[in-house]
Amino acid sequence: MDYIILDIEFNGRKFASDLPMEVIEIGAVRLDASLNEVDEFSALIKPVYFSKLNAFIKKKTGIPQEDIDEAAGFRKVITDFLAWLGRSEELLLVTWGGEDLKRIVFDTRMHKLDDAYWMAAHYFDLLKGFTRFKKVTNDVSVEAALVDLNIVAEGTAHRALDDAKMTAEVFRSIFTELDFERKQQYVDMYTNAKERRLIKTAVKTIHMQKVVPTWELFVEKYFADKIEAADAKKVAEMQTLFAAEVAKGVPVAKPTGTAGNTARITTEDTATST
Repeated sequence: MDYIILDIEFNGRKFASDLPMEVIEIGAVRLDASLNEVDEFSALIKPVYFSKLNAFIKKKTGIPQEDIDEAAGFRKVITDFLAWLGRSEELLLVTWGGEDLKRIVFDTRMHKLDDAYWMAAHYFDLLKGFTRFKKVTNDVSVEAALVDLNIVAEGTAHRALDDAKMTAEVFRSIFTELDFERKQQYVDMYTNAKERRLIKTAVKTIHMQKVVPTWELFVEKYFADKIEAADAKKVAEMQTLFAAEVAKGVPVAKPTGTAGNTARITTEDTATST
């Protein structure tokens, strides 16, 4: 088993635009079963939109505009990257968060290429692995993880290959603590983080009001002005997320004698209580 530590940079921006963000750099290192680095991949990509990098991106990444101007397009680079990945008989992608694979999938589709490889690939989210290991809930950067682990960072942050190398250092350091049963595959999401937080908050609030949470009530109170304009796939996903959140029930204190413990009241309990 080879471990491919992957990082990408994309032309994210501080201003609003309907034009897509695109991958502008791919960096990866290949670790063998003994966690030795045996190979690396690095390539810049010339974007279709915003081919002139804005000041924010140039400052964040340090990528010179002239290097972007001379870079190959996404089709060429992703073909080369897939060929590079193909050198491993068996591999697991390792990323810091889920954004890297998402951006590759989006750009693959934007360029009308087959996304089958990326949809079938398994990846391990090392950010989640690190936060589980540290028993914390807040996300942290790779650089912060290195500091926490007393590892001296080398390279330049926000350059894909250097970030991949730094991520590899974290991976090696906590490898024995990672649960690889938690590997994932990319799944399309139609809701954004704000909408998913809204669902959690709404269900919690409705429970606190001692009312049975229903989809109709949620729409009426929290989403009425948006539901008509929402994409059908987004609505279906929100309904699924809402149902899952409701199924968790609401924690309540147990009777005296079981201090410190909690029970859960489900929707069914609420609906049938008198």
